Amino acid sequence: MMILLDMYQKLYQAFGPQQWWPADTRFEIAVGAILTQNTNWGNVEKAIHNLKKNKALSAKSIHAMPLQMLAELIRPAGYYNVKARRLKYFIAFLMNGYQGSMKKMKNEATKPLREKLIGINGIGPETADSILLYALEKPVFVIDAYTKRVLSRHGVMEHKKPYDEYQKLFHASLRKNVELFNEYHALFVSVGKTFCKMKNPLCNKCPLKHYG
Repeated sequence: MMILLDMYQKLYQAFGPQQWWPADTRFEIAVGAILTQNTNWGNVEKAIHNLKKNKALSAKSIHAMPLQMLAELIRPAGYYNVKARRLKYFIAFLMNGYQGSMKKMKNEATKPLREKLIGINGIGPETADSILLYALEKPVFVIDAYTKRVLSRHGVMEHKKPYDEYQKLFHASLRKNVELFNEYHALFVSVGKTFCKMKNPLCNKCPLKHYG
């Protein structure tokens, strides 16, 4: 579907490279992907800063840390008790299956690994795919609320279509390329926050205003 490539080019021209995901390590990206559920990135940065300040941003440290202590450190990310448990589940998976190494996890084939990640309590398709794409550099397109909003408003796909249908559209229409998928997803976030807002969208100023 050429419209997806056209949209990408328009967005890239308007916003430039997004340099996403901002993190120092694969592990930090995975932690951020879990913490960013139902909150904004600024709050996630505060939580990650707390972990770094306490020298706790590692699989071994979080694995050994009492749940309540972890919850307090990640408090800025919101829903901190729930997210502390989700982090613990993910860390247990990482420790038991890959000796705490994201590099070892990266060596596993994408499809079975994705199924395993989605099987972890509290990790859905969007979080799993964020880990696969950004932390493990697997060519998997991440679908989020911004992606659905932009495409549905431009008549590309109905908003009510499930996550997997949206993802199939990208996988079938674009070459499977980590850098392309990385940039495109980040560009959807930028246009969604800047122009394609849930309420009072700025359609006349949007770089995609000629579509749909």
